[in-house]
Amino acid sequence: MGRKLPHALAHAKRPGTVQRIVSAAEAFFAERGMEGARTGAIARAARVNKALLYYYFRSKQDLHRFTLEMLFSQLRDQVGGKLDEPGPPRQRLLNYVNSYFDFVATHPNYPRLVQRQLMSRGPGLAGLVDEYYRPLHDRLSATIRDGIARGEFREVDSPQTVLTLVAITVFYFAAAPVVTELWRCNPLKPSRVAARRRAVLDFLQHGLFRTPARTR
Repeated sequence: MGRKLPHALAHAKRPGTVQRIVSAAEAFFAERGMEGARTGAIARAARVNKALLYYYFRSKQDLHRFTLEMLFSQLRDQVGGKLDEPGPPRQRLLNYVNSYFDFVATHPNYPRLVQRQLMSRGPGLAGLVDEYYRPLHDRLSATIRDGIARGEFREVDSPQTVLTLVAITVFYFAAAPVVTELWRCNPLKPSRVAARRRAVLDFLQHGLFRTPARTR
């Protein structure tokens, strides 16, 4: 995964068109994977013709790579950046979790799209890990170690706790189709997502934090 933009996107004359293409691609790639998604269907959903889609993106692989790149960049800036803000470790961690829920609310396809990419073990996986996941893992681990050192968090294994934290936030959205059948409702309905957010924050309060913390 690199940061090089598709040839026409860096100087796109119609950024709104590009955004429609990427938004449609998110949904199709999340539902069907790169192999199963069809550029014709993506173009129709984005209300453009295939020629225009290929003007901005040389190939389906190019569109898939850029779609992931956009999502990961936004996640890094909007969510991971919360761990670098001033404040005690507990508040930084709470801000991170809240920001992740806010991010997924506007990108509901993100968890399944990324899950497909990670399970594929494609040639870009190592780059994906090095550029996005390793820095985030290290920052989360550092935040947890800082919280332990300051007496805000219980004594825990920080790498294991990072995996637990990621699991309790990501899995709910990635498993939404299964949850839909289990609960016989739409788990992505705003009220259900809000309930999940409260459950995660409650778990952190009682499972990691030494003293109760107020949540928003």
